[in-house]
Amino acid sequence: MDLSLHQMILPVIFPLFAGLVCLLFPKAFDRARAVVATVCAAVTFLSVWPLFSAARALTAPQALMFSDVKWLSLRLDPLSSFILLAVTGFSFLICLYSIGYMRGKERLGEYYACLLWTTGISCGVILANNLVLLLIFWGLLGITLYLMINIGKGNAAATAAKKSFIIIGGSDCLLMLGIVILWTLTGTLNMSDIRLELSGGFVYAAFFCFVIAAFAKAGAMPFHTWVPDCGENAPASVTAFLPASLDKLLGIYLLVRICTNMFVMNAAMNTMLMLVGAGTIICAVMMALVQHDLKRLLSYHAVSQVGYMVLGIGTGTALGIAGGLFHMLNHAIYKSSLFLCAGAVEKKAGTTDLDQIGGLAKFMPLTLISCFIASLAISGIPPLNGFYSKWMVYQAVVDIGKGNGYLWIILLATAMCGSALTLASFVKVLHAVFLRKPSPALLSRKITEVGFSMWLPMIVLSVLCILFGVFAYSGPLREMIFPAVGGPMAFSGAWFARPATVLLLVAYLIGMGIYCLTTARKPRVCETYIGGETLDTTYISGGVPTGEKRDVEVTGVDFYASIQQMTPLASFYKMADKKLFDIYDIGKNIASRLGSVLSFMHSGNLQTYLGWSLIGLAVLLMMWLS
Repeated sequence: MDLSLHQMILPVIFPLFAGLVCLLFPKAFDRARAVVATVCAAVTFLSVWPLFSAARALTAPQALMFSDVKWLSLRLDPLSSFILLAVTGFSFLICLYSIGYMRGKERLGEYYACLLWTTGISCGVILANNLVLLLIFWGLLGITLYLMINIGKGNAAATAAKKSFIIIGGSDCLLMLGIVILWTLTGTLNMSDIRLELSGGFVYAAFFCFVIAAFAKAGAMPFHTWVPDCGENAPASVTAFLPASLDKLLGIYLLVRICTNMFVMNAAMNTMLMLVGAGTIICAVMMALVQHDLKRLLSYHAVSQVGYMVLGIGTGTALGIAGGLFHMLNHAIYKSSLFLCAGAVEKKAGTTDLDQIGGLAKFMPLTLISCFIASLAISGIPPLNGFYSKWMVYQAVVDIGKGNGYLWIILLATAMCGSALTLASFVKVLHAVFLRKPSPALLSRKITEVGFSMWLPMIVLSVLCILFGVFAYSGPLREMIFPAVGGPMAFSGAWFARPATVLLLVAYLIGMGIYCLTTARKPRVCETYIGGETLDTTYISGGVPTGEKRDVEVTGVDFYASIQQMTPLASFYKMADKKLFDIYDIGKNIASRLGSVLSFMHSGNLQTYLGWSLIGLAVLLMMWLS
């Protein structure tokens, strides 16, 4: 199928123009602005379907190219087509959700404009084949990211926006440097014409420049620290769109382009990626366990899940890359659903502090169902989508370990441990938000389920979690993932999703039947078993007794709080509290100390300046003589 330039650039140009229209709407027409933005997002999504349909006939490395105009080299292949579909699909769902979530808030013109602009610019990143064009769109995303985070409340949002902009902007500078190096080495700026062996200092420098840019965008360690701050302080719709879905899609997209198209990987670099992936999984999930803010907890899981994607891509096998891409797509689905659920909780409860919530299950059943399904999906529980993609990554790790030492055992154990800890932390979330008794601060609020525009996107994403797990092979894998990596591949393990789903449902129904005939008919009332300890009846908020007496209960808010005092982990948490792993704070401290040294040197004393000048002349003279 031949595509015209108009069809290729429509998903880029249309949302940019629509965003400008939304920005110019008068404030009195805020509701109309929201509807117009949602309709425009839907039109953008529909405009991508012809591109996706055209790419379905291709198999990597086949691609449809458009390069008739100088500097406008576009590329459409199976990889870019399904990511285009995902980006525009999430854009539509977030716009729909925002009709209810953002109602009554300030700066709606800027919000909807930035949301649509981000959609169009992201489509430009995905379609760009020319590296300069890619760099322009990539840099513009940093600006819209800053603007959207800054829409949050107070100085905390402004600080988070600045931090995100500096980390992403710094990686953009490295991306620019990598492009210059590649152009010097190859004489071309088209990604389709670049294929370099990883050998020599300049090639490695270019490779690492691109990898850092991809890591920073996706939120992989150590360039992850903007994600928790953004998640906690930005509106939930922004976090569902950016760090939860879109930034993962774009960051991992670039990483796959780097590792499969632009550079020929070697064993050392594959091992480096796998180690980064495993480290990101376990370190981020350990931080998530002890969080008391729902959105910050979800943000650390957004970082942790990137580790599975990087680990799969790092294996260098077709199965591992397919697993990483599938997990990227699955993560965007269930993590967006979780952030949207957090936004619904915030809308009704007025907070996302786990200490101040509780008992929402009977008031917000649709939110509970969505959060429950997405929690199981992110934890890798079969037969949901998160299990299938993690299972593919596990198989790829096992396959590369055959006859190649014991590192694969550590990588596999780390990834599986990360899944177990993820499930543990979401037991805490579900209990603290929905199942325990309401906090005193919540008893005075009249809470109901959120409106149609908010619960519909959550339900749609939850249904996708089920469908992409039960029908994974015949659906997303066959139609999207396999063409992007070169066709179907062999699985070393067998997982029959549909028969397994039937067996799981039968087992569930049998269990429910036994429960209804036995325990439910004669319930037994007893005290909560807490291992023989004495439970204080004083209500505790954030680890601090409030003095208020309540019924004896075990609250999920402080689940796993004791691990912060465990000898092997206490130092890790203390260093994290001091921001010793935060690349932003490390850079800020280095810059501050360097500034102090320069300030000391610039004393204003003429004799001091003369002395420095003489020392400089002496150094230059020695260099010239040598």
